[in-house]
Amino acid sequence: MNGPVTVEELAILMKARAGLTVDPALLAEAPDVPFEEYGLDSLGLLGIVAELENRYGHAIDNEPERCKTPTDFLTLVNAQLTTGA
Repeated sequence: MNGPVTVEELAILMKARAGLTVDPALLAEAPDVPFEEYGLDSLGLLGIVAELENRYGHAIDNEPERCKTPTDFLTLVNAQLTTGA
């Protein structure tokens, strides 16, 4: 997954903002496994979004907490961060 936010960064954020330890390699191998299976809920995802907004200085719209998989989330977030949408 190319973009400002990588699978590895997402795994780190899942640990830092939601307290979930996820192996980045596992996340990369199965990016379409629902967040639910990792134990990440919408509140945890909102914490990740807040961190990304602070880090990149850009609001992330379109309800990213509704994304169900890492692929969905990274596609949405990276599109907004790279286009400035």
